[in-house]
Amino acid sequence: MEYILIFISAIFVNNIVLAQFLGICPFLGVSKKIDTSLGMSAAVAFVMVLATLVTWLVQTYVLVPAGLEYLQTIAFILVIASLVQMVEIILKKVSPALYQALGIFLPLITTNCAVLGVAILVIQKEMNLGQSIVYALSTAIGFGLALTVFAGIREQLELTNVPKGMRGMAIVLVSAGLLSLAFMGFSGVDNGLRALFGLN
Repeated sequence: MEYILIFISAIFVNNIVLAQFLGICPFLGVSKKIDTSLGMSAAVAFVMVLATLVTWLVQTYVLVPAGLEYLQTIAFILVIASLVQMVEIILKKVSPALYQALGIFLPLITTNCAVLGVAILVIQKEMNLGQSIVYALSTAIGFGLALTVFAGIREQLELTNVPKGMRGMAIVLVSAGLLSLAFMGFSGVDNGLRALFGLN
């Protein structure tokens, strides 16, 4: 039951973009088209899950036993950068069209604070390996959901007659704020489920 709560909470209640405000750069930059946002979501999901798995292992079996916990951030950044390079090479071979569509945003996964944030959060919350992977996967799904919904909104805005003073980034930021408010409606779900199943 704990895994289901982690899954629901990470997607809806504590959405990494709309509630915790991590990963805003790709959220605003790659959300112009649904196709591109889906590709970016898949790439981020792959990197996020793999990075969380590897960083958890590095933290548990290398940094903690050696007493080098203070090197956590540097070690995690190196792991994430390496994984992004691997994803870039794989995408270039497997899907050149998606590689071209993502363009400059693919290297931005390296500096995507959502990936690093999740890797650090699972350590701070003292999750075990299974919980960490579920949390990373559900956070990636939440990131993809937010990105894809926002891309759909932005595509619709292109067809709408927006007042002159609100065109461009202004209407984009207002729309992002409204989407964040919509996701806040899920804030009671986590507590309600915990009370229902007697979990604290």
